[in-house]
Parts: sequence; C-alpha cells; structure tokens
Amino acid sequence: MSGTQLILTYFPELTQKQQQQFEQLEALYQDWNSKINVISRKDIDELYVRHILHSLAIAKFVHFLPEARILDVGTGGGFPGIPLAILFPEAYFTLSDSIGKKMKVVQEVTDALGLENVLPLHSRAEQIPARFDFIVSRAVTDLKTFIPWVWDKIIPGGKHIYPNGILYLKGGDLTEEIQACPQKCLVTDLSEYFHEDFFETKKLIYIQK
Repeated sequence: MSGTQLILTYFPELTQKQQQQFEQLEALYQDWNSKINVISRKDIDELYVRHILHSLAIAKFVHFLPEARILDVGTGGGFPGIPLAILFPEAYFTLSDSIGKKMKVVQEVTDALGLENVLPLHSRAEQIPARFDFIVSRAVTDLKTFIPWVWDKIIPGGKHIYPNGILYLKGGDLTEEIQACPQKCLVTDLSEYFHEDFFETKKLIYIQK
C-alpha cells in the first residue's frame, strides 16, 4: 500500500488535488531531508504513518471550518501543519519554529505544493502578535511549560464542535504531566482512529481556552 493509499483509507473524501499533494510529500521530504536533517533517518522511511497520518489525527477530532486560523508551534519540518493545510485548504495555517533551517524546508515544501493557506514564520510562539482559533503542536515540551507560551494567542469561544483551544499530540504515559497541567485536559487515544501499531501509545490532548 502506498502512502497516499494509506491516507485514503482513513480520509476517503480527498480530492484529486489533495491526493496529488500527499503523493508529492515523500519525494519532497526525501530530497530536503538529505540536505537539511529535519526527520530522523529511521522515521523518513515511515513518513506517512509517523508524520503525515500522525498529524492528521487532529482532523479526526476537529474538522477545521473555512476561515479558521491555526498556529502550529515548533513545526519542525512542517508537522502537523502541512498535512492539515492540505486537508483543510480553506483554513489558514501559521507554521512557526525558532530554527531557521527547518523553516527553510517548510517554505520550500509549501511552495512546491502550491499551498496558499500556509504562512511559515521563523519565530518563537511568544513573539507572534496574532491570535488564533487553535494552537496545534507535536510534543515540543511538557504541557505545563507549553501552555503559557500560547495561552494568550487563543481567541476564546469559537464555532467548531469543540471550543477554541490547544490540540497537542504526544505519546507515552502522560499521567503525571496531565496531573501537573494547570488546565483541564481531554485525552484521546489515537488507537481509536488508526489501527497501525505506532499509534498504540499516542494521544491527542485537547485543552479548551
């Protein structure tokens, strides 16, 4: 099964354009990863499961509406922001990271895919003046540290199935981390969405503003 076929298994409504964009990701990341290492050598061979499908878990929880504004903090090579931007072309994604070479890859991949709904920013989250409906991220740090970076960036309220807030992807035993979290966390096991072994210990944490 190809990477795009795997994505189609879980997201069968993809347009032809979206399928082509997901198809392009493998060659783009293989090429850029050989120049600027943004994905580990072990993970690059599992790109569609460990990075693309993992990123899209957020879409199983919340379907971003047209005009929604999302900030991806510590995006690295563009995850979860780029797969989500492909899936939700009418929402707006700001992808930020403090490491310039990673943002170069994000810019190049964004340009190659023709994604007009992505704004790459070489910046720390705290320095971004805009506000957003949702903050998304993948295991940048512990939640107690992460939340103060972004809490004032979230617009309260919202029109989605869940109110605006943080959508955080992380794995392992999060019991102590969630107990230390100053806000109430809703934790979803990603094995509810995906059958691959990789997702057995992976979770999505939602924190309402």
